[in-house]
Amino acid sequence: MIAFVDIERMSVTERLQSIEMLWNSLSRDDSLVESPAWHGQVLDSRHAIIAEEKATFMTLDELRTRLARP
Repeated sequence: MIAFVDIERMSVTERLQSIEMLWNSLSRDDSLVESPAWHGQVLDSRHAIIAEEKATFMTLDELRTRLARP
């Protein structure tokens, strides 16, 4: 087991690579982690909004601007 202090000593790049490795190991078998029921409800709701042509979308640049705001 990796101690928290060991993680804090890692560079940002090393931490991001570790996250990617963890995600890859979890995503290989979707039976390992069960999504909660509300995830399906959110997806159904979003699909309905798109089907009703009521959805709005933003560009990647718009998203970056939005995320950069404090």
